[in-house]
Amino acid sequence: MENRLKNKNTNNPDVWTAVRHLQKAIAAGGVDPKLLALVHLRASQINGCSACVYASVTGGKKAGDTDERLHNVAAWREAPFYTDAERAALALAEAATRLQDGAPGVTDEIWEEVNGHFTEEQIGAINLEIALTNFFNRINRTIREPAGKTWG
Repeated sequence: MENRLKNKNTNNPDVWTAVRHLQKAIAAGGVDPKLLALVHLRASQINGCSACVYASVTGGKKAGDTDERLHNVAAWREAPFYTDAERAALALAEAATRLQDGAPGVTDEIWEEVNGHFTEEQIGAINLEIALTNFFNRINRTIREPAGKTWG
């Protein structure tokens, strides 16, 4: 697959400044970077964004996560490698990512489970990570950004 944007200099620097501010806000939320990488990975898998799948696996490894956990996140419900808190965050990531017509979205049950494991500040950071991931997934799918790069 080849990127549709040939000239990377056409990217608006104000967008990247805003993204860096969002990333800083996420990091300030007090959530383990390994968990954020899992959330990023799961949303990216759902959206079929190979560039973000690649980047989140790389980021997860950099944060100290294992190949075993990173390679099984697509089957997190059946895999024994995740804590209850991680499972709650992954359920939130899936529900918030799958907002198509007729989907239930984030149910009260999912929200209550997340609330039982995280502070409001942490939930805000996780939610922002999910939103930013979906933002990047849609851009990367549109421009056909190939896997193989990491950012940040």
